Amino acid sequence: MPSLHLKYLAVSQSDIKWGTAVDSVGFQDIAPGMEYPPQGHPLTYLFSTRKGRILNEYQILYLTKGKGKFSSATLGKGKFVPLESGMMFLLFPGEWHTYFPDNATGWKEYWIGFSGDFANNLVENGFFSPDKPIFKVNIHEDIVNLYETAISVAEKQEAGFQHVLAGIVDRLFSLAFYYDKQTFYNDSSIVNKINEAKILVIENYATISPEEIAERLCLSYSSFRKSFKEYTGFSPAKYINDVRMNKAKELLTNSDMSIKEISYAAGFNNHDYFFTAFRKRTGQTPAEYRAFTKGLKL
Repeated sequence: MPSLHLKYLAVSQSDIKWGTAVDSVGFQDIAPGMEYPPQGHPLTYLFSTRKGRILNEYQILYLTKGKGKFSSATLGKGKFVPLESGMMFLLFPGEWHTYFPDNATGWKEYWIGFSGDFANNLVENGFFSPDKPIFKVNIHEDIVNLYETAISVAEKQEAGFQHVLAGIVDRLFSLAFYYDKQTFYNDSSIVNKINEAKILVIENYATISPEEIAERLCLSYSSFRKSFKEYTGFSPAKYINDVRMNKAKELLTNSDMSIKEISYAAGFNNHDYFFTAFRKRTGQTPAEYRAFTKGLKL
């Protein structure tokens, strides 16, 4: 028989107000050739792998052994994506999906199911999407420990246990996002290109443009911008602007140059734009910032 360790939980309004409410958590070890999903789950969670299902909650699953396949409405019904050990995948509420282990290998699977505004906000802000439900994270002890801790907490159900489980969900999202990026970029030469781009900006912040950086790196601008933003979280133009702002702050504090001279030295060719952008960024005018950092009175 497959090894099952699962817990289904009641959720209160107070749990929902916290931002994350966990409905289920568990582990199952499916031996090669065994039925999937195994008996022992509530009817609302059982499904035919051929017909698939739709849940009213999110689930984050983690495979630590074996391989299998996954399909969803967004990826295309009938289009199966391979799953293997060291992958996490995210199920979305209201999204048709199906998944199952390879009959020859079986698999070991951890999962946690939940709902709430915390996950909704991550999806609404583009950090997670049904377009990319699978994360290549490799095998990590800290991820396994989080699932094991969640199972233990759910079994005891001591006062405040839902809040602890909410924190575990937060951490699992963070690690899925982090490890997936590291796995992708550690095997990619683009990391060196991005580091070169940062150095080019530091050395030429006053005059360089994103298009010039791409040209120097022998990359198309569209691919460079896409890779830079995916890796750093912001566009090349914003990175250049941030470096220029930091240089302007440094000059305001450590030099006697006029504010107009500083705006040009930092790479802002329009003094009025510099004034507006600086105040928007810091909440102070350049003169106010200088007086504050130097301990002066205007």
